[in-house]
Amino acid sequence: MGRAPFIKSVVILTALACALATPAQAAGSGRGRLWLEAQNRSLDNQRATLSDVARKAMPSVVSITTRQLTDEAAVSGEEPQKGIGSGFIIHADGYILTSAHVVEGASEVVVSVMHPRGYAEEYVARVVGEDARTDCALLKIEAPRRLPVLRLASASHVRSADWIVVIGNPFGLSHSVTVGVVSYMGRTDVTPNGRDGDFDYMQMDASINPGNSGGPVLDLHGDVVAVANAVNVAGQGIGFAIPIDIAKTVIPQLRAHGRVRRGWLGISVQDYSPEVAEAFNLGHGQGVVVTEVVEGGPGERAGLHHGDVIIGLDTRRVRRAHTLRWQVAARGVGHDVRLRIHRLGKPMRLKVRLEEMPSEEAPAPTLASRRQGRRPTRGQSSVLDDLLSPVPRAKTLPPTAPEAEPAGPGSEDGAPTP
Repeated sequence: MGRAPFIKSVVILTALACALATPAQAAGSGRGRLWLEAQNRSLDNQRATLSDVARKAMPSVVSITTRQLTDEAAVSGEEPQKGIGSGFIIHADGYILTSAHVVEGASEVVVSVMHPRGYAEEYVARVVGEDARTDCALLKIEAPRRLPVLRLASASHVRSADWIVVIGNPFGLSHSVTVGVVSYMGRTDVTPNGRDGDFDYMQMDASINPGNSGGPVLDLHGDVVAVANAVNVAGQGIGFAIPIDIAKTVIPQLRAHGRVRRGWLGISVQDYSPEVAEAFNLGHGQGVVVTEVVEGGPGERAGLHHGDVIIGLDTRRVRRAHTLRWQVAARGVGHDVRLRIHRLGKPMRLKVRLEEMPSEEAPAPTLASRRQGRRPTRGQSSVLDDLLSPVPRAKTLPPTAPEAEPAGPGSEDGAPTP
């Protein structure tokens, strides 16, 4: 073969290789471009969803300003202390949910509502009821029109890394929106607001600052799943909210009585652990251990002894002390509960009628609780029933374990259990 034909063959083979490689490279480039476009569309859809949630919820979120006039200030002529917070409308008749610490001790509570035309309307609110242990308060304003409301869903479908939207009044900057993800569900071993109570915090990385307390935490459906409550001042990007399930439990009692009447067993319990088992000479097991029984209390009268292991409450299994405490408290006063226990390894069943906590006394009415408007009449007793019903979901949620406890507040292990 001569040199010229050889060179010609090399040129032909090179051209053929380039021709074959170009479609493959183009295909690879095309796949990469399609992937990037899909990712960008997904991000755009998420941004649009978050923006839509915030935009639709904005008219239902209110700013709260309080004044607290102390006796000392009144005598000295000092200006009353002022506070700020957030809240959201849960019924068109003017019922508003917020945090109890926002209105605690207030002599006046003023609520700012966004008018449909875009300007702010101010109303003096009446504190219908408040509960420090769940940090929930129910307010009422008398507006001349039906107000836009937010739906109360459930935190039971919320999972870590889910997107959430928080709207509030940080530092008095009304209707501020922050966005983040859920960091953890069911924090019972923290007290970020410095108070003990029936809390089961949702931890999130959305920014929460003074003035956000009482504002709604929304899922991507635009429904309320928690109430913004506190921020960890020792860390950045760590906020806490109270699951809306807790508020839905106490709202009827706040509406009816102005306070929460908790059920009480008259015992103290601790989680089952090797140390507790050794102290009470118990073997391996599950449940919560009765460490103290109040003399003359409902638990003692029903036959509970210290060292008993409670493994079930009615049809639910009991595995944590804080869960038992909340389940008992939420059932209220005068209800009968059936306990399944182990005593010296033998199964037993006891029936206990719950009583009211001895320390649970009706708080003295404050000026803010008497202001603005009449207490609803008997004919309005069902005005909040609709907001407590479950919110239907369009998507199918993953099944939960049959023995899993529902979301609810708790306390640190070893605390007295109602």
